[in-house]
Amino acid sequence: MTMKTMEMTALGRIEPGKAEIPALGESDLLVKIKCVGICGSDVHYFHDGRIADYVVEPPFLLGHECAGVVEKVGPGVTKFKPGDRVALEPGIPCGECEFCREGKYNLCPDVIFFATPPVQGCLCEYVAFPESMAFALPDGMSFEEGALLEPLAVGFHAALQGGARVGQSAAVLGAGCIGLTTLLALKAMGVSTVFVTDVLANRLETAKALGGIPVNASATDPVAAILEATGGKGVDLVLEASGNERATLQTAELVKRGGTVVLIGMAAEGVMPYNIGLLMGKEATIKTVFRYRNIYPLAIESVVSGVAPVGRLVSHRYGFDESQKAFEEAVEKKAEIVKGVILL
Repeated sequence: MTMKTMEMTALGRIEPGKAEIPALGESDLLVKIKCVGICGSDVHYFHDGRIADYVVEPPFLLGHECAGVVEKVGPGVTKFKPGDRVALEPGIPCGECEFCREGKYNLCPDVIFFATPPVQGCLCEYVAFPESMAFALPDGMSFEEGALLEPLAVGFHAALQGGARVGQSAAVLGAGCIGLTTLLALKAMGVSTVFVTDVLANRLETAKALGGIPVNASATDPVAAILEATGGKGVDLVLEASGNERATLQTAELVKRGGTVVLIGMAAEGVMPYNIGLLMGKEATIKTVFRYRNIYPLAIESVVSGVAPVGRLVSHRYGFDESQKAFEEAVEKKAEIVKGVILL
């Protein structure tokens, strides 16, 4: 039995393809994919063919943010049945290394992660996936919201890394999908004052609608604007979500004495200068983020309760057969698109 796929066949090119429907392991679910979110990493692979040392060798399936319906279950499955609606946490850790045993499975060196070369992604009709990394979607939660649990998990992990709590102030640098999910996470955790910087008006409008204080970095000096708004003190938490060198350098200037910087965005080159002296003079802490761990239940509850309305990020929807258009527009219409999803 075969299924339809949408394969990246060359740089900037996605075409219809076919593949065998994957076989089920003992504890696997066969999931019929209903929604795939278009992530910035997918767009990098589509446009550039690589991210750091991860290089795409076509044909390749993009996509790692997904939700769908259980079609079949393996003989050892106990938690799900055909017809159940699920979101898939897209990494499968080994379960045996020191990091997995400590519960830090996002650091597993042998993790198998959708759409991270050479592992294929989920831009296809069906995937086989272990039930241990699948999460039931509550009644009323859409497949779009289920797919966007993945970037929301990144936002919550970043907020938790920073120790976000009621009474703090924060600045999120970059209002792409991850910056906006970080804003949602911070607000859900009680951080009432959250500045959000970006250069694109549509993203700043979305940030404002979600309760952030927008700062247009193309029209004003964001450091000066935020310092003025905080009486020169800066903010308790600075979360950099763009990977941009200039924004990363601004984190040391914006963080309050004794505050925390959280680096989420990954720079293209990985190496950049940084004012360590300024950070040390403030005795500020610097934290980093690599994906997430043990967050999906929290993310689901935050969406169900309404405190993290992640579905509001979706600005563009495409059919499965429009995958080429979806990725082209993700590159060419960045100023218009907040978050695109592909619906199957």
